[in-house]
Amino acid sequence: MQENSALRAAARSQLYGTWLTAVGIVFIYGVLVSVASGLLGIGLLIVGGPLALGYYGYFLHKARGETVLFGNLFDGFDNFGKAFLLFLFEGIFIILWSLLFFIPGIIKSFSYSMAFFILKDNPNMNALDAITASRKMMNGYKGKLFCLHLSFIGWYLLCVLTFGIGYLWLSPYVTLSVSNFYEDLKKNQTAAQ
Repeated sequence: MQENSALRAAARSQLYGTWLTAVGIVFIYGVLVSVASGLLGIGLLIVGGPLALGYYGYFLHKARGETVLFGNLFDGFDNFGKAFLLFLFEGIFIILWSLLFFIPGIIKSFSYSMAFFILKDNPNMNALDAITASRKMMNGYKGKLFCLHLSFIGWYLLCVLTFGIGYLWLSPYVTLSVSNFYEDLKKNQTAAQ
């Protein structure tokens, strides 16, 4: 697999010239999630999955060098039922693992972290199968993904200094780096088979 530094460099290159659009996607996504969360939490439960599927799908297409439009953020609503169930089941499983202790919940969140990418690539797959596929895909690679996230720690600290505004620029950088991680892992596992 590629080094994490190479995944980050690829993300910077893919964002070149399109930062404002990516920041706009993060901003609209954040506003929609915030509004949905404000509706007694039930709103986020209903639209969180489709929004996440559209959000991760947008950056996955970008990682592949495909043309993406602002409206692609809402593509997850085309697969509403499965995206809803994936968001629900993933949340339940992570909460249940977290009840054992905080660390198992974190580990499982990394295990399930590729599920929305997998569902985007396999729209006919059911939610539980996407979670299972992510868990299998991440077997032996959770530490590498953790280190990828850890490599952004300095940027996260800078975002705190900007009262969170810097997160609008950091989020597309991180999400696109994780999209590149998924693409690289998928390619290597396909080649190994």
